[in-house]
Amino acid sequence: MSKGITSRSEDYSQWYNDLVVKADLAEHSAVRGCMVIKPYGYGIWERMQAILDKRFKETGHSNAYFPLFIPKSFFSKEASHVEGFATECAVVTHYRLKNDGTGQIVVDEDAKLEEELIVRPTSETIIWNTYRGWIESYRDLPILVNQWANVVRWEMRTRLFLRTAEFLWQEGHTAHATEQEAIEEAERMLEVYAEFVEGTLGLPVVRGRKTENERFAGAVDTYCIEALMQDGKALQAGTSHFLGQNFAKAFDVKFTSKEGKLEHVWATSWGVSTRLMGALIMAHSDDQGLVLPPKLAPIQVVIVPIFRTEEEKQAIDNYVDNLMKELKAVDVTVKYDDRDTQRPGFKFAEWELKGVPLRIALGSRDMQNGTVELARRDNQTKETVSQEGLATHVVQLLDEIQNTIYQKALSYRTEHTTEVNSYDEFKEVLESKGGFVSCHWDGTVETEKRVKEETKATIRCIPLDAKEEAGTCIFTGKPSTHRVLFAKAY
Repeated sequence: MSKGITSRSEDYSQWYNDLVVKADLAEHSAVRGCMVIKPYGYGIWERMQAILDKRFKETGHSNAYFPLFIPKSFFSKEASHVEGFATECAVVTHYRLKNDGTGQIVVDEDAKLEEELIVRPTSETIIWNTYRGWIESYRDLPILVNQWANVVRWEMRTRLFLRTAEFLWQEGHTAHATEQEAIEEAERMLEVYAEFVEGTLGLPVVRGRKTENERFAGAVDTYCIEALMQDGKALQAGTSHFLGQNFAKAFDVKFTSKEGKLEHVWATSWGVSTRLMGALIMAHSDDQGLVLPPKLAPIQVVIVPIFRTEEEKQAIDNYVDNLMKELKAVDVTVKYDDRDTQRPGFKFAEWELKGVPLRIALGSRDMQNGTVELARRDNQTKETVSQEGLATHVVQLLDEIQNTIYQKALSYRTEHTTEVNSYDEFKEVLESKGGFVSCHWDGTVETEKRVKEETKATIRCIPLDAKEEAGTCIFTGKPSTHRVLFAKAY
């Protein structure tokens, strides 16, 4: 099959767009800036959902659902929050359509809402208005709630998965009796995200704290995980916010403490989105198509028969039937591609494009020899192995593929993380090499903005493991006590 994918070296951006469409992950919809996530792409998102949802519940969280529409007045209650989202909000002003008498459907001007509704860009306001009715005493705390939902942020320049007007995500919203408890929750959930992205997506991340300029609107502190893509640009893979008492004060959410005092509640929120799909694609895939880590692949193993006669096909079918039972018994997702409408070569190319981690091919000679051919998607190597103990070998090989994918991404990040000590060196590395640039910064918003204006690089984070180190800001020469990570980013 002709894949029709632009090479990464020719045009990385077009390569990404081609791959998303050709691999059957998503496509543009009739609604400007929105996407249709196709079954194969949604299958990957479902795997992400299932694994994350299990981890959320293991840390004591429960799922709930809150309205898609938020009264406009709610956004006025937390000034920095509304300022952060005002330019991205979709607004509902009317509730009815009518026929204008000429066959055209128009908005009924008599059906104007008394108060406009904002289509959810994030849910802090509606949730904290709700929590006011849930919380009276310290006995009602903590509240540990997550919701799986869609949100709308009216983006003008969109890219499938990376930046769309509507996208899918989860958003956790928790309420606590003490500041320390809330901070610990924000840090805990950041680590849940980091372990998920590293252990499941096979993508190393830097755990860090956002600068004041990059902080979530309405947060006291924003923690983040930052990943590096193959083109040397960074991508924010998840965030966790310590909200202090800002939303509790805005919505008058108070509780009676054990000491009998009336106090405002402490809060967090945290989330990841289908943006992780973009990270998965850009971090691992190649010019032949997707490369999926086994822990996320909807199909981990595909079996392709090669035969000439019906007798050969029947013998292969009988063996594959038992093999699939063995593989499913050890939790391996497997597909038998016995379509008679396509030749084996076409099937090989199709499953390579879709990133299936392991392909098993067997023909009549393999049946005679008691062997199969295994083809790995990650490094495109092949080997012939015995049919005996194959299920156990497949499990071991999938674990090896998962680790190899992670180590490859880790090596790339290591090679593309550069310490610099001057502004000239900083600019040279950004242009020639890209990646994370570690340098000293004077801690001011003004310097951060000037560097962004001149180089398009932003401070991705202040690493949580940053060591105390005396130095001088590369831009102003002012004193600095630790390094930060700059990068160009998505």
